[in-house]
Amino acid sequence: MTTPTDCVFCQIVARKAPTEIIFDGGDTMFFYDITPQSKIHVIGIPKKHIASLQNIKGDDHLLVGKLLHDVVHVAQQVGLDKGGYRVVTNTGEHAGQAVPHLHFHMLGGEKLGPLNAKRD
Repeated sequence: MTTPTDCVFCQIVARKAPTEIIFDGGDTMFFYDITPQSKIHVIGIPKKHIASLQNIKGDDHLLVGKLLHDVVHVAQQVGLDKGGYRVVTNTGEHAGQAVPHLHFHMLGGEKLGPLNAKRD
């Protein structure tokens, strides 16, 4: 289990890991993904360490609501609002969650293909 001390996103929040920060919303932060999956790929996180959607407790729902509100602001800031964009979060291993810290992927800047959920 990842703790805030070894979480890469918590290290970004603490400014101990390099990244290009786009927006600091006080209790949220947005930065470019280091392995972009679209022309523009932004990651939005709560600064508080919450492992995933499954781990939201108490007043965390207010923070997650603010995070989504800030998504709209950041989309305008980076130009994603012009043609549209996709917001995705992965929850757990089977969904492909690579970093165990709640985060939203903002994808766009080009026409995106359909979501293809594969079953094996």
